[in-house]
Amino acid sequence: MKLKQSPFCLFTAVVSLIALTLSDSAVAKISIAVVGKTKNDTFYEQSFKGCQSFAKHHSEVECIYDGADDYQDFRTQSLIVNDLVAKRVDGLLISTTESNFLVSRSLKRAKQLNIPVITFDSDLLEEHKSYRLAYVGTDNFAFGVALGEAAKAFKSSEPQQICIQTGHHSTPNLDKRMNGVRYALSEQTSTEPLNGSHGWVEFERCPLFTMGKREDALSQLLALMSYDKPPIFLAVAGFAQFHPNYVERMLPFREKLASRAAVIISADTEEVQLQALKNGLSTMNIGQNPFEMGRKGAELLYQRIKFGKRPEKDSYYLDFHYCNQENSADCTVNH
Repeated sequence: MKLKQSPFCLFTAVVSLIALTLSDSAVAKISIAVVGKTKNDTFYEQSFKGCQSFAKHHSEVECIYDGADDYQDFRTQSLIVNDLVAKRVDGLLISTTESNFLVSRSLKRAKQLNIPVITFDSDLLEEHKSYRLAYVGTDNFAFGVALGEAAKAFKSSEPQQICIQTGHHSTPNLDKRMNGVRYALSEQTSTEPLNGSHGWVEFERCPLFTMGKREDALSQLLALMSYDKPPIFLAVAGFAQFHPNYVERMLPFREKLASRAAVIISADTEEVQLQALKNGLSTMNIGQNPFEMGRKGAELLYQRIKFGKRPEKDSYYLDFHYCNQENSADCTVNH
């Protein structure tokens, strides 16, 4: 026999469904924006994935990803942050391109609106730390020291020439890495340009500044590789190796690299860089953990936004790792 539903039962069911729907939609979203120095960059994309990984376990969290499109343009980064602040994003996770500009043009307003900021990868300058809660990422000076120490194994002359490649001349984390390289190669006596007094001298026209532009970075490297005796090339970030045609354009120098007549040491171990190592087109890479930067940064912002809890530490330093041609298949995990 077919049961007949009463109008009251139908009404109750509809009301319950509407209430459930409203309840789900009423859950306040916590929006966290991940802003790298550049957007089209697998390093910062991994940080965004780290934020998303945290969000999978906290349904109210929404991760947003942005950054300057093609290179380290501090003005564009500031405009992007201003737009996010105007939209009342709940938290900002930022890799600093230029500390003075970012603070004066963007973070002062974020602070006025009580929008919490965590820096990752590249911190604000010491005098600007009141505009962020904490830093998550590599100890950049120690990272530079590690790069410099790695170069010592390839010293072949006295003094040994070296060329450091960096990005923007005022990017905080890259400046610290350059200082770390010089500190290591001066036998821990100085962070000034190397002048030969401790067996190392910086090649003419170096350091090289790329502004994070990959074509410029690769062109600079190719020019050095064309020398009969090129200096040791040390990049404090991926730059040239992030170029999509790096492997193809570096192939003419594979024998020179194999014989150690040329040496390339680079920061970062993104997948494209591991392929370069595998193909003998890089000598050594020292990598970071951008995924964890994004995950931990999101966690700290979430704790502040939802519970009012401040980070327990000023800086959360993450480990780095070493990759070469022999271990390139398993020296790290990219996300």
